[in-house]
Amino acid sequence: MIQLPPALNLSKFIETRFFDDRPHIRGRRIPIATIAYNYRTNGWSVSETAENFGLDNNEVLAALLFYNEHSAVIDAQEQREQALFDEAYRQQEDIIGLVFWLK
Repeated sequence: MIQLPPALNLSKFIETRFFDDRPHIRGRRIPIATIAYNYRTNGWSVSETAENFGLDNNEVLAALLFYNEHSAVIDAQEQREQALFDEAYRQQEDIIGLVFWLK
């Protein structure tokens, strides 16, 4: 039987106490999703990602590992956040339209 290594404890780098439990870099509040999506979308290296976010390489590596292990949950959280943002934007447009109509 193959023994798998225990899961890494990334709590030194990652926390979820803020942003409705969205995981982020400890003490920095940079969401893990933001780091992972930019790393992937822009084709950045670990060191480029670290430089662009003002992090060190270990923080970026921890974020990428955490995302890799929890991507389904993180992606669902990000979809919910985007839906809330989109709804707030639509409501703002409705209010602005009403204000112009009332003038």
